[in-house]
Amino acid sequence: MSTFPDLVARIRYVLVRTSHPGNIGSAARAIRTMGFQRLELVSPARFPDREADALAAGADEVLATAGIHVGLVDSLAGCNLVLGLSARRRGVKLPEISPREAAAQALAAVARGEQVALVFGNERTGLENDELARCHAMVRIPSVDDFSSLNLAQAVQVMAYELRVRMLGDNAPVAVPVREEVPADAAQMEQFYLHLAQMLEDIDFHKGREPTTIMLRLRKLFQRAQPDARELRVLHGILADAQRMASVSREDDERP
Repeated sequence: MSTFPDLVARIRYVLVRTSHPGNIGSAARAIRTMGFQRLELVSPARFPDREADALAAGADEVLATAGIHVGLVDSLAGCNLVLGLSARRRGVKLPEISPREAAAQALAAVARGEQVALVFGNERTGLENDELARCHAMVRIPSVDDFSSLNLAQAVQVMAYELRVRMLGDNAPVAVPVREEVPADAAQMEQFYLHLAQMLEDIDFHKGREPTTIMLRLRKLFQRAQPDARELRVLHGILADAQRMASVSREDDERP
């Protein structure tokens, strides 16, 4: 049975392209008050920064141990479940869940030994389509329609609070659906998507059309399926065979 610290250690808060260092400090304070520690920063505009230190209000260790990454994929290394917080419905169609549902899913995953990332976008633009495409579901805080924009740190606090309440609640035990294998992590999935995109090019699947839409749809399909590493190896083998046959076909066509 996992202990409380074990569960907490498997949850990370990822802030993407944060514009204001004060929001980083406030987010660090928000997760620290709920017992969380792990903060990952993707291309922050300014960090380290005095304003971040001041608004962390003592959550110095969270800032000191925060990871800094150039891209989102690096920040998700080892993650099996990725949930993106967004106030806007965008072109990427994902399952939409509430913070409470997200907390239940996240804790069920960490209880199985998986790693979970909660991803928050830029203060002005939120998460872009290519960032949401790397998420398994979109979490929407049920704010009013005519004033739906929360401050970044407030959104972090809401999610951290829901997780904390769920973890402490005697009447809400964490459900642990049994899986034979842990789902592939974000890095393994990204390698698969790169291979899939290359295979589609090799077999001329797009026939000159823009590949972005079909790749977003395929990402959604495989994110929903959550294949494990062994299943990915089978899929890689299928893609490699398709590439080999396409190469043979091209060679036959080029023969006089």
